[in-house]
Amino acid sequence: MSSMPLIRPPLHTSGSRIVDTYGTPVTLRSINWYGASDMLFVPSGLDKQHRNDIAILIRALGFNSVRLPYSDELVVSNPVIQPSLLAANPDLVGATALDVFFAVVSALTEVGLAVIPNDHITHATWCCGIDPCDAMWSNDHLGSLCRISQTEEDWLRNWETVMTPLAGNPLVIGADLRNEVRGLWGTMWWSKWARAAEMAGERILSINPDWLIFVEGVSSANDLSGVTSRPIVLSIPRKVVYSAHVYSWSGWGALDPYSRRTYSSFAKDMSRNWAYLLDRNIAPVWVGEFGTVEQPRKGDLNYWNHLIEFLAKLEEEGQGASWGYWAINPRKPKNNEWEGYGLVADDWQKVRYDYRLKGLEELGLPLKKR
Repeated sequence: MSSMPLIRPPLHTSGSRIVDTYGTPVTLRSINWYGASDMLFVPSGLDKQHRNDIAILIRALGFNSVRLPYSDELVVSNPVIQPSLLAANPDLVGATALDVFFAVVSALTEVGLAVIPNDHITHATWCCGIDPCDAMWSNDHLGSLCRISQTEEDWLRNWETVMTPLAGNPLVIGADLRNEVRGLWGTMWWSKWARAAEMAGERILSINPDWLIFVEGVSSANDLSGVTSRPIVLSIPRKVVYSAHVYSWSGWGALDPYSRRTYSSFAKDMSRNWAYLLDRNIAPVWVGEFGTVEQPRKGDLNYWNHLIEFLAKLEEEGQGASWGYWAINPRKPKNNEWEGYGLVADDWQKVRYDYRLKGLEELGLPLKKR
C-alpha cells in the first residue's frame, strides 16, 4: 500500500472549507480510535495487531484521518503499559502511555494518514457521564470532590506535553481541544468555553503555527450557535475549525431526540446548531463524532438515514462538512464490553461490512472491501 499522504499539509481555512497547502479543498473523512482516553491508557487493539497493520487497515477502508483521544490522567500519571495490552507490539513492552501514544501517531502518519489528538476527558474512564469532575477542562473549583484536581493551567500544560513531541510531524494537522464540554447538568456558557479555547489555541499554535485548532460546541458538542455572537479569534488567522457531535439521542433542550425526529425537524436543528456556519461561509465544521449500532432499531435507522442525507446534501451544494465516525474499536476497555458502534471484529482485521459503511460511502469514503 502507498504511504503517500492523503492530505497535503499545512492546512488552513478558507470560508467554510479546509484547504491544503495548494488551496485545494479538503474533506476530513476521519475514524475515531479510542482507548488512550480510557482506564487502560492505551489505544485498543495493540494486543491483537501491530499498530502498523491497524494503520494500514484504516487507510485501506478509505479514511484519510484519525481522531485519537487521550485523557489528562494519561499525561499526568504516564504509567508503563501492561505487557499483555501490547502483545502484538513487543517492541513497545516497557513503554509508558505517552510513548505508546506517540508510537501510534507515528504508525498512522507513516502510512499517510492525518492525525488529530483529542483531549477527551480528565479521568481515564469511559466518556461521558454525569460526573462533574469530567464535565469541562478544569475541575479545581470542585475541591476534594475529584480524584484528579485539574486547573485550567494544568490542562494547557498537558496539551503542551502532548503536542510538543509531535511538532515535527507534518501529518499531525491540529488539536481537538476538549471533548463535549457540558458543564454541570449539561449546561455551559459558550462564552466561557470560547475564552478557554482561545487560550489553548494560542498555546498550541506557539508550538507549531501550522496546526488547525478544532473547537467543539457546547451541550456535549451539539451546539455551535454561540459562534454567531462570539467567534473564536486567534492571533494566527484561518486556523479555526468548529466541531459538532451528532448522535441519535442528541438534541439538547428538545423533547424528542433525533431518533424520533422527522427529517425536516432534524435538518432544522442541524442548520441552527452548526450548519449555518457552512451556509454563511463563516467557517468549516468537522462532525467529529457520529455513529450507530450494527444491529439498528427503528430509531437508530431514522437518525442515521437523516444524518447521511443531510451531510450528503451539504456536499452536493459545495458546503461539505468534514466528519469522523465513532469508532473503529470492536470492544470497550472496561469489562471488555462489545462495541456495537465498532467497524471491525475482535481480531482487528475483519471488517463489519454493513449499512454504516454504505452510508459513509455516500459521504465520499472510497471503500474497498478487503
